[in-house]
Amino acid sequence: MKERARILIVGGGYVGMYTALRLQRQLKPELKRGEVEITVVSPDPYMTYQPFLPEAAAGSISPRHVVVPLRRVLHRCRIVIGEVRSIDHAKRTATLTTLATEEEGAGAEQITYDELVLAPGSVSRTLPIPGLADYAIGFKTVEEAIGLRNHVIEQMDIASSTRDPAIRDAALTFVFVGGGYAGVEALGELEDMARYTARYYHNLKPEDMKWILVEASDRILPEVGEEMGRYTVSQLRRRNIEVRLETRLNSCADRVAVLSDGARFPTRTVVWTAGVKPHPVLAATDLPLNERGRLKCTPQLTVDGASHAWAAGDAAAVPDVTAEPGKETAPNAQHAVRQAKVLGDNLAHTLRGEPLETYSHKYVGSVASLGLHKGVAYVYGRKLRGYPAWFMHRVYHLSRVPTFNRKARVLAEWTLAGLFKREIVSLGSLEHPRAEFELAAGGKPPTDPKGSS
Repeated sequence: MKERARILIVGGGYVGMYTALRLQRQLKPELKRGEVEITVVSPDPYMTYQPFLPEAAAGSISPRHVVVPLRRVLHRCRIVIGEVRSIDHAKRTATLTTLATEEEGAGAEQITYDELVLAPGSVSRTLPIPGLADYAIGFKTVEEAIGLRNHVIEQMDIASSTRDPAIRDAALTFVFVGGGYAGVEALGELEDMARYTARYYHNLKPEDMKWILVEASDRILPEVGEEMGRYTVSQLRRRNIEVRLETRLNSCADRVAVLSDGARFPTRTVVWTAGVKPHPVLAATDLPLNERGRLKCTPQLTVDGASHAWAAGDAAAVPDVTAEPGKETAPNAQHAVRQAKVLGDNLAHTLRGEPLETYSHKYVGSVASLGLHKGVAYVYGRKLRGYPAWFMHRVYHLSRVPTFNRKARVLAEWTLAGLFKREIVSLGSLEHPRAEFELAAGGKPPTDPKGSS
């Protein structure tokens, strides 16, 4: 490389962080000589390991151990905390805003690059359902997971304190929309946590709570196979969890969940996990997109028809060379981590004038947790259920969480959790840290539209 190569990575999630990590290792000599500069732009200073969000919500893992600080692991990269608003790849420029943009009052700034890696991930796919934007909560970030835990325990406090049966019933009704990994695992872990917590309330029993899973298709957890999906439904129903298949949420206005089958549930909790869509920044680029709004990519993880542009993960439509023509790799964490390694290698190959590798990964299986000591798994053609599946779920994700530091801390927390009782504390004040001071100063405490105060 004769000139300094400027690499811009948009996104600090799975693909963004793992690609930067790979480049740090592959281009170590060039980085030392100053021949390469790697810039990572991310709205958060950390990468969230999303498979651990349900356990964080249930209190099995501390929230700080679910995230990986980018500045610590990407010590040879320049980390910019901000959001890319648009990209003009023809001019090799990206427009972004940072935390200081509003303070400076100078407007968005531009950054130039030679190689672009687009890995902004995805956002929750919402629908124009009445009341959804006002009352529902997602489950993609650690803030949402901890907020949901606080909210569930707060609803139990409300139900324990009120004499109004209507308020009590609404507080103890929890509706989850979406039967994929996020919805099923979040429901399973939180129901398990709430069932345990109920023993500390003198006037609440687990049977008083109503947990409902709403799924538009005729099955849940399609990744673990049809048989394991049916087993999961039967196990959830044995725990008195209502599983409503081929059903949609029509409205949740006025804190009443109205389903397409005519059922109505007064509720203060609606959790929306019904799919994701590509990040909006993709539409603000001059790069080719497919009909679903994802970047058209080649098996080498380059953007099809655009030189010096790369993509992987949820934002990329990557051909699956192990399947029939026309098939694309699924937008999941398993593919994202493996694609990031190949992307990093290919980018290093390009800078050195070497041939590129083709991304090829055979599906090995899936694992899912349904609560403490409960799970399902389909791995290498073998079907597991109950404790063995739950144990495999923990072993697999412990092996995949980045850095030895995080692995050790998570393992230590699991060990301590096995020796001592669950924590049942709600730290709702964390969501509004100035509320107490504002009240003391004569103001009014903020209210949360989801029902938390």
